[in-house]
Amino acid sequence: MFQRTVLTAAAISLASLSVAQGQSADLSRLKGAVRIDGSSTVYPITEAVAEEFGKEASDVRVTVGISGTGGGFKRFVVGETDISDASRPIKAAEYKAAQDNGIEFIELPVAYDGLSIVVNHDNTWADQLTVDELKKIFLDTESKAMTWADVRAGWPDVAIKIYAPGTDSGTFDYFKEVVAEEGSIRGDMSVSEDDNVLVRGVAGDRGAIGFFGCAYYFENKESLRAVPIVNSDGKAVGPTPETIENGTYNPFSRPLFIYVNAESKNRPEVNAFVEFYFEQGPDLADEVGYVRLPESVYDRARNNFHNNRTGTQFLDAEGNKVSGPVTEVYQ
Repeated sequence: MFQRTVLTAAAISLASLSVAQGQSADLSRLKGAVRIDGSSTVYPITEAVAEEFGKEASDVRVTVGISGTGGGFKRFVVGETDISDASRPIKAAEYKAAQDNGIEFIELPVAYDGLSIVVNHDNTWADQLTVDELKKIFLDTESKAMTWADVRAGWPDVAIKIYAPGTDSGTFDYFKEVVAEEGSIRGDMSVSEDDNVLVRGVAGDRGAIGFFGCAYYFENKESLRAVPIVNSDGKAVGPTPETIENGTYNPFSRPLFIYVNAESKNRPEVNAFVEFYFEQGPDLADEVGYVRLPESVYDRARNNFHNNRTGTQFLDAEGNKVSGPVTEVYQ
């Protein structure tokens, strides 16, 4: 797998900064900055970690941007940021760009997400959707659904208005991978990298449909309704912490990541921030509406970080995508 071990001076700093073995670092002595950009889906977790970290490391400036997974990787692979939030694994082209620019990185899964398909609360008819019906709505075909009556017989002749993340978003990439296959997503959608804009759009239009990470749905249950999706077993399942973790909310359950620049890891403030992420991230992921990973995955990610194991486990030696549950990929 596109990986190799690189031992750097950062290992020396672990003795004084590591919280992984239960010894809290004296974060108040740290200074500097940590630059983070990327996924709006991962943003709530990273921002929550940054806020808590700032209470103990007040002289470290942590900035968290939301330019989307693709936009974040564009900055990350040229060395503009220390950490990239991502709602999908790094792509082969992005990996190559990092290599070409001499950027090595450590890939760290941080939580589960359930990409949620949401409609307006006044939409009382869409009690469930199949992937084929999602294709009718979202694919750019001659028979694409313009009204809900086009999706299923008996549903009302209400115009469909689609709200979707921007094309730089890992959420968009993931949705396209599941729904579009070789097809194209239609272009007449309202798009934004800010998921809060999508929430407001769907909440304000009776015929609207959209998609984004489960945390934004959980936070806005009063104004939105998540549509259960028919899974591989033929059962209609909605996004909940339980169905996301146990995999029954498929095909829309997915892991979330942060990618750490290996050279940035040599800086005490970056190293300490990631250690703090390991310590606080799982609980904060729960608090902001995501689902924590199994402890075995966190253990493997923590070991990769401490041993400076660079690369990705989601590409093989030839650069082909490695698929499968994160619990299997990270064995």
